[in-house]
Amino acid sequence: MSLTSETTRDFLRGVGIAALAGVVIALSGAFTGPGLSLTARLTYWVPMMVAGASWGQVCSLVVDRFINLDDRPWLMAGTLTAVMFGPLLLMVWAATGLYFERELYPVAAMRDMALPVLIVTATMSAINVFVTRARTVETHEAPAGQAPARFLDRLPPKLKGARLIAVQSEDHYLRLHTDRGSDLILMRLADALGELEGLEGAQTHRSWWVARDAVTEVARGDGRAVLTLDGGLTVPVSRRHARALRAAGWY
Repeated sequence: MSLTSETTRDFLRGVGIAALAGVVIALSGAFTGPGLSLTARLTYWVPMMVAGASWGQVCSLVVDRFINLDDRPWLMAGTLTAVMFGPLLLMVWAATGLYFERELYPVAAMRDMALPVLIVTATMSAINVFVTRARTVETHEAPAGQAPARFLDRLPPKLKGARLIAVQSEDHYLRLHTDRGSDLILMRLADALGELEGLEGAQTHRSWWVARDAVTEVARGDGRAVLTLDGGLTVPVSRRHARALRAAGWY
């Protein structure tokens, strides 16, 4: 899975959470008049929340360049709220007037909308930041005399006995990179990480696990790192795992 697909997954997750939140707000009747029908509340809140989430994802990509999400999540949420608030307030003011009155409200109406917009923006920012936090999984070499990593039993026959260099997630499959070539097996990376215990390595990206002794070069730039492994394979290090790998002495 590429960095682009990782971003797409975060975007879809954020939009899905926002749409669900819009349904909850509509059902509760919060921030709207008591006489408004459920259908009207749903057709107002769900698109509004989805539009806000889409803007939030754009802001997140910008803010993430300067703040490590795993390192300071509350600062990330607060910064996102601050960056998103002004444009969202303007959007809510315009959309609300056009939806309910078919014309723009007076500009002064934004003062009454400011607090609800701030509450919803801050809440959704915090939810998305903490939902998308990632824990870097490190695996460790088995002590002498102990059985090797269980994952090695999953190597296809043509790769049996090969040295495992990296594991890459491709949809519902894993591509196993070894010193004798690569092959696919049906498995999730989340499940594989537990079975990789016994080999010295770490998750460098949502879609990658890398054997530590396979790293031959580290290139850094634009706040990211790329690992070059034995055989010339290049592997991304996502921002969410960079801090833990630096602390562990990978680069």
